[in-house]
Amino acid sequence: MATVALRSSEGRWVMVSAILASAMAFIDGTALNVVLPSLQQSLGASGADLFWMLNAYLLMLAALILIGGSLGDQLGRKKIFMIGILIFIAGSAACGVSGSVTMLILFRMMQGVGGALMIPGSLSLISSSINEKERGKAIGTWSAITTVVTIGGPILGGALGDAGLWRYIFFINIPIGLAAVLILWFKVKESRDEGSSHAIDYPGAITIAMGLAMLTFGFLRIPAIGWYHWQVYTSITLGMVLLIAFIIIESKSKHPMMPLQLFTNLTFSGANLLSFFLYAGLGAGMLFLSLNLVQVQGYDQLQSGLTFLPFTILMVSVARFAGALADKHGPRLLLICGPATAGLGLLLLSFVKQTSGPGEYWTTFFPGILVFGLGMSFTVAPLTTAVMGSVSDHFSGTASGVNNAITRIANVFANAIFGALAVLIFSGALQQELKHIPMKDKEKQAVIASAVNLGNAKVPAGVAAGQKLAVEKTYYSSFISAYAFILRVSAGLGFLAALMAFIFIRNVGVKKE
Repeated sequence: MATVALRSSEGRWVMVSAILASAMAFIDGTALNVVLPSLQQSLGASGADLFWMLNAYLLMLAALILIGGSLGDQLGRKKIFMIGILIFIAGSAACGVSGSVTMLILFRMMQGVGGALMIPGSLSLISSSINEKERGKAIGTWSAITTVVTIGGPILGGALGDAGLWRYIFFINIPIGLAAVLILWFKVKESRDEGSSHAIDYPGAITIAMGLAMLTFGFLRIPAIGWYHWQVYTSITLGMVLLIAFIIIESKSKHPMMPLQLFTNLTFSGANLLSFFLYAGLGAGMLFLSLNLVQVQGYDQLQSGLTFLPFTILMVSVARFAGALADKHGPRLLLICGPATAGLGLLLLSFVKQTSGPGEYWTTFFPGILVFGLGMSFTVAPLTTAVMGSVSDHFSGTASGVNNAITRIANVFANAIFGALAVLIFSGALQQELKHIPMKDKEKQAVIASAVNLGNAKVPAGVAAGQKLAVEKTYYSSFISAYAFILRVSAGLGFLAALMAFIFIRNVGVKKE
């Protein structure tokens, strides 16, 4: 397919459709994080239920996104992109009318299937349609706008959550998705890799889906039954075996969903390692920051969403510029400094203790969010440029799929592992705090049993009225202990991502023809 200029009519329609669909998927995730407290109360969900709501979507997305990228390359990027959007908005509508935790989890899985077909299509269309000289700027524009919408999602989510309208977070996807489908249908030409085989790697898809599901299930069961229960160690062991089997299958397959030869390019490998560590830290850090603001610090959900506004402003002003810098000078230096700065921001956020509420935002959370936002602003576009620039055009869908899968797998593992760790740390801190409160053992056990709900833990009915305030304070201080630990680990992952860029990423990628 002949490429077009970014400023041409066709180039603009490609960008608009890609941005609309990507923004729809990304806003869904970030807005959902903010309304989790509302959703938890409305549906009577436990802390573990919350992580399953997040991971049901991410699991399907991570497991199938590689196939989504390959299908687009083989059968037509526009066609698969449109099918994915339609499945995603159907799943969104079903989520919006769900009356139970179980139904919501099932329909979140449906959203994940749609997202797996849709998300790789956006970058693949840009990479295959926009001419090479402007591709970095196009990807920078895509990164900036979708990230702005992504981080703007909490503001919308907070407003809807405070109004008791959390279901509209799902309903809003419908008009956005339909607009993207209409633009694709009438304004964007089909694009595919004519030389590719149409064989699909079903063994690989089944193996990685089952492996990720087993690992996630094992980690999510830890808070309820402990590390040494047979369900936990059997699930985690089986998951690891299946992931090893997936790599073996891919190495022997004639038509692998994840061609291992791509990883012989050090820049491609380094960019994906960077993505894994950075997005694991980003996902865990932002989730626990949102829960902390609403459930412990006394912010309402709109105020929680507005705390990310500095991040949004930085993305508007910096990300496109960073993409242009990556085009001109190469992405390496930006990908070393950006994640390290983001890690520093998360570290600053980890030191914030109990505050008196939104009135202290500027001297408590603001500095960390500012530094974190600056780091991410210089990372997002150069990272995407490094990934897409390290492979040839006919691997664009697959490369996009691999990188998106890596970021989603990172989120799955972060939610599952950090969620389990947070409950354990919360419970441990709670036990230490309760030693200083004169209570009967039975009452203390009831207080500790509520730890599975993290920041939404409620004082049990049997606790004496005079001790309820003391128990509430122990819940808050124990959650802040867990929050601080998770944010510091997340910061460490940001620094590790910077190290990956230093070791592996080069400014000149080796194309895999």
